[in-house]
Amino acid sequence: MRDAWDRERPEPVAVGPPRRRMSRAERIREARRRRRRRIVRGSMLTILIVVVVGAVFLGSRMWHTVFGQSGGDYSGAGKADVVIQIHDGDSTTAIGETLRDHQVIATVRAFVAAAENNSAMSSIQPGFYKMRTEISASDAVARLTDAQNRVGKLVIPEGRQLDDIQDVKTNDVTDGIFTLISDATCVDLDGDRRCVPKDELRQVASTATPAELSVPEWASKAVAAMGDDHRRLEGLIAPGSFDINPSASAQEILSQLIGASSYRYAQAGLLETARTLGMSPYQILTVASLVQREAKPQDFSKVARVIYNRLHEQRTLEFDSTVNYPLDRQEVATTDADRAEMTPWNSYVRQGLPATPICSPGSDALVAAEHPAEGDWLYFVTIDMQGTTLFTRDYPQHLANIELAKRNGVLDSAR
Repeated sequence: MRDAWDRERPEPVAVGPPRRRMSRAERIREARRRRRRRIVRGSMLTILIVVVVGAVFLGSRMWHTVFGQSGGDYSGAGKADVVIQIHDGDSTTAIGETLRDHQVIATVRAFVAAAENNSAMSSIQPGFYKMRTEISASDAVARLTDAQNRVGKLVIPEGRQLDDIQDVKTNDVTDGIFTLISDATCVDLDGDRRCVPKDELRQVASTATPAELSVPEWASKAVAAMGDDHRRLEGLIAPGSFDINPSASAQEILSQLIGASSYRYAQAGLLETARTLGMSPYQILTVASLVQREAKPQDFSKVARVIYNRLHEQRTLEFDSTVNYPLDRQEVATTDADRAEMTPWNSYVRQGLPATPICSPGSDALVAAEHPAEGDWLYFVTIDMQGTTLFTRDYPQHLANIELAKRNGVLDSAR
């Protein structure tokens, strides 16, 4: 039966060409190709995974940048105080980017939208502002437009010197530049009041190198000649308005102020005028400081001429302001002992100009020093309480003017 079945079963039919047996070399090459295909597929899979993960990460970052927390804004009173700076020319978007980078706001878009609804944003000035981290965009706009949050604003009046000055008659104290700087750096951050101490400013003024303090080249020699006396920087910080960073160091602040002041002096033409007059810019600055302290604005140019005339004739200047300067006091009539004191500034005992300026002169005094009035005067004295000042070259006439001043109760010293 089995043989019969085997005989009746059809034989399998071969389909296609007969298979050729592969040689050993061919089998090796085929194995290599299969391995390469697996490696390529694995690499492509790895790249795909990296691309997907990167897209998810970047998409998340973009989502939070555009929409942020709670639909693109923070809420609440914020977490911590922070000081931010707005630069000159910053657009609303640029301000928003600064705020976002300091974690003040969640998104720039929300801030720009809030700013559009507040007309006061158009009057925002460059400078430093106290803000809070993680506050709403509308709160950020409100804080920026509140003058109470402006910090680091420094105003130096004309004629101020580095140190405080006490009036001998009234005992009133006029804040010096170091005190004004210190006060301008004071800011309350999370209940902690921080200021750069004026003693620290004075210490840095004494010890830092001229280069570290951005002292201009035309003043560096005179500054170096004063050694470690902090008054070597007198006159190099110009009067005017400045924005200073309350969180900066004493050296950074002084360097910024001196650098900005030297730029202002250069822009006002001090260097060119000095060359025209055959003097150094530092000498003209010193003359301007004497003019500032010795005269009323209406007489600035005449007093400047008196200074140049006395220097030309190699006379001592004999200004009481130069006697008072190192004493840090304001007194119309100095004593014989004071006038005999040998200091780098005392123009009764020192020939020529003081070693440094004796204050920060204003622009009018500087213009007078650069463009003195025409005249041969050597003496001047104020003769009444209205500030009338008489100028003369004749010494007997000067003595007569002094008597007139005495009769009118004016105590200014004769020159």
